[in-house]
Amino acid sequence: MTSVVDADSLLAIDIGSVNTRAILFDIVDGQYHFLAAGSAPSTWGAPFFDVGEGVHLAITRLQEITSRPLLGAENRLQIPTQPDGSGVDRLVVTLSAGKEVQMLVMGLLSEVSLESAQRLAASTYGKVVEAVGLNDTRRQDTQLDAILQSGAEMVILAGGTERGATRSVIKMVELLLLVLRALPSEKRPRVLYCGNAALAKKIQEVVGKYTEVQTAPNIRPGIDVEDLAPAAETLNRMIISLRGQQMSGLDSLEQISAAPVTLSAHAMGRLIRFLSELYDASKGVLGVDLGASSTTLAAGVGGKLHLNVFHPLRLGAGIEGLLKQIRPSELTRWLPMDISDEEMMDTLWQKTLYPAMLPLTGTTLAIELAAAREILRLAATKMIERYPALNLSFEPIFAGGAVFAQAASPAQALLTLLDGLQPVGVTTFFIDPYGLMSALGAVAPANSILPVQILESGAFQNLGAVISPVSNARPGVPVLRARLVFEDGNETRLEVKQGSIVPLPVRHGQAARIYLEGLRGTEIDPRRRTSGGFRIIGGVCGAWIDARGRPLALPGDPGKRRETLLRWSQAVETRRPA
Repeated sequence: MTSVVDADSLLAIDIGSVNTRAILFDIVDGQYHFLAAGSAPSTWGAPFFDVGEGVHLAITRLQEITSRPLLGAENRLQIPTQPDGSGVDRLVVTLSAGKEVQMLVMGLLSEVSLESAQRLAASTYGKVVEAVGLNDTRRQDTQLDAILQSGAEMVILAGGTERGATRSVIKMVELLLLVLRALPSEKRPRVLYCGNAALAKKIQEVVGKYTEVQTAPNIRPGIDVEDLAPAAETLNRMIISLRGQQMSGLDSLEQISAAPVTLSAHAMGRLIRFLSELYDASKGVLGVDLGASSTTLAAGVGGKLHLNVFHPLRLGAGIEGLLKQIRPSELTRWLPMDISDEEMMDTLWQKTLYPAMLPLTGTTLAIELAAAREILRLAATKMIERYPALNLSFEPIFAGGAVFAQAASPAQALLTLLDGLQPVGVTTFFIDPYGLMSALGAVAPANSILPVQILESGAFQNLGAVISPVSNARPGVPVLRARLVFEDGNETRLEVKQGSIVPLPVRHGQAARIYLEGLRGTEIDPRRRTSGGFRIIGGVCGAWIDARGRPLALPGDPGKRRETLLRWSQAVETRRPA
């Protein structure tokens, strides 16, 4: 494989569960720009069982859009660029297609190494089907039966601080060996060992006689220290290797790729971690991808990544995973029209049968956006439970997914994000309408210039800045005073009441300095000093103060609730003129 550092043009292939996309980047006027994307249905499943067919169709579509020949003889991708301008210099590939990997996690204490192993499993497209720790009260034969019946494809084995426990880890290895010996060779799970490094070589030798074993640095080197990043890289490679055996065509793509094939969520996490080093380290950056097969939240704070993949939370095939976690009434409460639970459920089941289906009416769009709100709310809640040190105060937030790109208006996408995530403090929202985050993350480790220049080029849509203060005041009580000073010297003053969402008189692209005064104990931003004022720039939706409170409280009466939702929607759709 060759480096992408000196590449003039780059083609990124993203193989999703529903669609495969071919994305072209090239140099324009001395800077990288996103040029175009071609899309086609993914072919990793029946009847093709070969990702190559979908890739070929996506590249063909990209050729039609750009009038740039990319495929040469025998319909093969031309690398590097030819003298006549055809082809591309480099290729990168990301992948989210495929069924979730069945995982067994093994550790020592449930609140230490086993908890870290579960967080590692939750950072990728996996499902923990069984967990075993030293404080497991089940008999060994019961544990063995549970593991054998779980159908685990992969084992994450952790435990022991550096130069710490060895006997306890060996006890877990002995149980694992019993499992491997009881299974036929073709059904033995692969093993990732990420515990006490002193035992790594021995475990690889002993367990490696029965199955593939990979080792990674200890994910819990100290009792109060967790470091998942190195093990996450190894786990990413192991899942890609497993996918290569399950899907035809993936290995041939990797042979011509300038970097190893990367899981889409992992690549997105790389981008967010990279951006968190560029933005305010005290606030952090949040990446959101609401897809057809899973929802990913990647929180980066000062270069440290907290990656969360929620496989049951999705807007596509298998939406029953969402319906198992929420009641229909929790979805209908977000609908601004009177719709029965039966009609709403029928629409969602249709989405399960046809994941690529677009909402064609205002009602079906409202139902899809209601589901998006609940998915975001559940995902954000689970992320905070998993990482209690985080809070929902990020600057900025990047959001991707067809539900946002295909919303009726940017304001509709913004309100869905606000209602679902319910961030606090000062946040700027960006939409990724072309699905570039994973591609940029795949490139970032080798070519840090390309992602930065693409972000600066306007390929991501700036929805605007939103200030979300937190107050316990009653609705209608003033909680905030704001003063905006524009570059021409003009000023505007506002008083904001609890329960309202207020547009600021800032146009798209216009800059202003805002000074805020919290009233009655109102907290403006838990992670940012706002006493001296700060600069904001209006996005396509302008700028806003969201004083509706956290968590959002909707009226219990259905009629009043629908009136409230319509009022909020109208407030965001109708921007206040400067």
